[in-house]
Amino acid sequence: MNGDDLIVLRPEGLYCPAGGFFIDPWRPVERAVITHAHADHARAGHAHYLAAADARHVLRARLGDIALQTLGYGEGLEVNGVRVSLHPAGHVLGSAQVRVEHRGRVWVVSGDYKLGPDATCAAFEPVRCDVFVSESTFGLPVYRWPRASEVFAQIDAWWRANAEAGRASLLYCYAFGKAQRVLAGVDASIGPIVCHGAVEPLNVAYRASGVRLPATQRVGEVTDKSAFRRALVLAPPSAQGTPWLKRFGEYSDAFASGWVQLRGVRRRRALDRGFVLSDHADWPGLQQAIAATGAQRVIVTHGYVDVLVRWLAEQGLRAEAFATEYGDEAAEEAAAATE
Repeated sequence: MNGDDLIVLRPEGLYCPAGGFFIDPWRPVERAVITHAHADHARAGHAHYLAAADARHVLRARLGDIALQTLGYGEGLEVNGVRVSLHPAGHVLGSAQVRVEHRGRVWVVSGDYKLGPDATCAAFEPVRCDVFVSESTFGLPVYRWPRASEVFAQIDAWWRANAEAGRASLLYCYAFGKAQRVLAGVDASIGPIVCHGAVEPLNVAYRASGVRLPATQRVGEVTDKSAFRRALVLAPPSAQGTPWLKRFGEYSDAFASGWVQLRGVRRRRALDRGFVLSDHADWPGLQQAIAATGAQRVIVTHGYVDVLVRWLAEQGLRAEAFATEYGDEAAEEAAAATE
């Protein structure tokens, strides 16, 4: 790292010395710019928050009554002489890349991102920069996603077969982002859709943000238990193996995640099905996104860091890493309320 870098690593997180603010800090700070509302990037305790306008409702759903300032995508803000703007990352609702410009230099901190279509959030937009700070959650050549439309068709077929057999379809998916993407993509005419108490508040926040989702009901509010026999039930992975499942009687279970592309993951979780659906870029997506920035220097924050850094260096780019606290799915699960 150079002494004049626009973004440096501090114990609290990624820091912009010229602007006096942090990006997705993991310890309490005075001013935090937030890329998105997942728990490893948006934490409680900061004095002031800046985020994309689309993230307003989900951030408040997760963090409560915070001191929040928002910007529309592409809208600029001067902070101590540093120009800050937020641009779509395509990860989840309100996810943003943070563009930081100072004295002719441009850095972009991308947070988490994906390039595939998603009806529940703004699509990823490449931002030209000198230095690009990238994730590498699925930064291995084995990770190559199928078309989302094909995955939703697979989920529909599984749900329909279960409904015809009179058993619930229990789909584990992360409460924020993945669950809403599933809701927007499945055929809601197959049967009722009910959600775990960790999922439903986020559905409310999405609808308040203008995202169209089919009708859902919190599991605990279902009075006619026979409805479960045709229902799609969305729950966070932490619900697996808990007494909460007993209310459904006979059910088939599945997990919607990029991780299930590796068969061993499904076997270890003892699931009936796995659906490959990720809110992160796959290996070709990482390559495409980085190339589109035109950056000659790339800093990798989390995931398969060493693999991506090595590949980037082989392409002639200056590649390095920040040691961050991002990518902690345990923290994301801990943020999910229990019903």
